[in-house]
Amino acid sequence: MIICCGEALIDFVPVSVDGAPAYRPLPGGSPFNVAIGLGRLGAPAGFLSRLSTDFFGDLLVDTLVRNGVDCRHVKRTTDPSTLAFVSQPGSGEPQYAFFSNGAADRCIAEHDLPPSFDDAVTALHLSLGAITLATEPAAGTFEALLRREAKRRVIVFDPNIRAGLISDRPSYCRRLEALIGICDLVKVSRADLEWLYPERAIEASAEAWRGLGPRLVVVTLGADGAMALMGGEQVAVPGRKITVVDTVGAGDSFHAALVAGLHDQGALTIDGLPRLKLEALQGLLNRATAAAAITCNRAGANPPTKAELESTL
Repeated sequence: MIICCGEALIDFVPVSVDGAPAYRPLPGGSPFNVAIGLGRLGAPAGFLSRLSTDFFGDLLVDTLVRNGVDCRHVKRTTDPSTLAFVSQPGSGEPQYAFFSNGAADRCIAEHDLPPSFDDAVTALHLSLGAITLATEPAAGTFEALLRREAKRRVIVFDPNIRAGLISDRPSYCRRLEALIGICDLVKVSRADLEWLYPERAIEASAEAWRGLGPRLVVVTLGADGAMALMGGEQVAVPGRKITVVDTVGAGDSFHAALVAGLHDQGALTIDGLPRLKLEALQGLLNRATAAAAITCNRAGANPPTKAELESTL
């Protein structure tokens, strides 16, 4: 099983109702989206978080269950759900406004974590955006979990930067790099690397991260596809020409397809990841790029099913 850990929230996405601007509530949050994506692709997925008992929390849990995600590590609480309002500009990355003070997922503490996982859990996926990594107790809780489980199972990490929430970039970078150093696989977007390290090329930043310890660093390049660094080698795949509806959740769909592909090939284990071949990795990148393209071709964070992905490929 692949356990996705972290935030689950309600994205309010812009729509038009009778010609007037409005917002539609949709389940979201990067690790939540990855869990849904894994479930739809037939990978054994679980979710670990602290979710509200309000009707938004019910929607989140029902969505997980409906998509085949194991919720045994979801703790329910009367704290409110996190809300995020999304602005999708004509081009570029989506922008977010978060309402999360005292929210259930932001207040997860170490005593909310399971004392251990059974041997069926081969990987942990953590997507710690700025709002989580800069918010206690959630930041400390997930960092403790990551450090506890490192070397026991594959640690998959997505920084998922929210630049508007970071007031001290150097301090944030130091904490981020310390976490990256104990991960096995890191996926990051070009936009995130350019914001974190504006003074150097993304290839140099990705190589610097690989030098910190991860066996595999993957960079999504938007319409230009994706690249990956592994063992001193680099592979890349081009993007796909599509009509973009919006880009919300595209990176999460990419990540879910990549992780599901690694699982299907038996490479999502401590022993399996080092044996991954470059040719196989390139195929996985192509598959993940196709999954992201499907998501971009429809509204909201709506990852593809296995049948949809196979049909596209």
